[in-house]
Amino acid sequence: MASMRDIKRRKESVTSTGQITKAMKLVSTVKLQHAKSHVEEAKPYFQHLYDAINSILSKSEGVSHPLLSGGDSKKKAIILVTSNRGLAGGYNSNAIKLITKGGFEKDDVVVYAVGRKGKEALVNLGYDVRKDYSEVMNKPLFSDAVEIGREVMQAFKDNEVGEIYLAYTIFKNTVVHIPTIKRLLPFVPEEGDVREKKTIEDLTLMNYEPESEEVLSEIIPKYVNGIIYGALIEALASENGARMQAMDNATNNAEEMIADLELKYNRARQGSITQELTEIVAGASAIN
Repeated sequence: MASMRDIKRRKESVTSTGQITKAMKLVSTVKLQHAKSHVEEAKPYFQHLYDAINSILSKSEGVSHPLLSGGDSKKKAIILVTSNRGLAGGYNSNAIKLITKGGFEKDDVVVYAVGRKGKEALVNLGYDVRKDYSEVMNKPLFSDAVEIGREVMQAFKDNEVGEIYLAYTIFKNTVVHIPTIKRLLPFVPEEGDVREKKTIEDLTLMNYEPESEEVLSEIIPKYVNGIIYGALIEALASENGARMQAMDNATNNAEEMIADLELKYNRARQGSITQELTEIVAGASAIN
């Protein structure tokens, strides 16, 4: 059985850890509320943006554009969004598994890492991390999404990669975060996005003014940049939600350990007192 001194030191250590996790939970809660408000404000816009692009391209039969047709490159560019810090439960590992267990060949993957944890993990696993945008996750801006989008679209145009994917975590609510991977280019409507055509308007092909290529050269980058920015702010909210949950669980575990150590300390103290009384009584009996 551990001595009273050992139990007391252990209790002090756990108490200190519990105070830290509680403080981190409070910080994450404040950050979550701020990030959540950004998601709620921006999500309708990005959903309508995706629906609009889907509608336009589904009615654009025969239209060709460098950003719509992939080249012959087998390389796949994946924008991976994780966090710069740990202590967020399975948030980072779940996002990384979208690549490592997503059916991608390691030699065919080119990673554009947004977040230090994802970059470090994939570098250790031998993946080709082409760019590191870790500083973006400190405070995501639309200009950051534009920079990332410009980089991956240029690689797509130059036939360095044949497909572009976005791996991130969707923020559904405070406790539900869904790791998701989405193909950005070549654009393919997701299942269920194309509704059954019933009206003449639905059957009418899209007309472009002045030219389809010129119009799509403006629309597609806006779509890619918008989706990337939406992913960044959703990932930030998911990160803080995951960290808040992890720190809450850690704080609860610390409180349970403190209660258990308190009980062990009292038992050890009671045993020590009993032993001292026994020795006193034994000594008195020997004297008599």
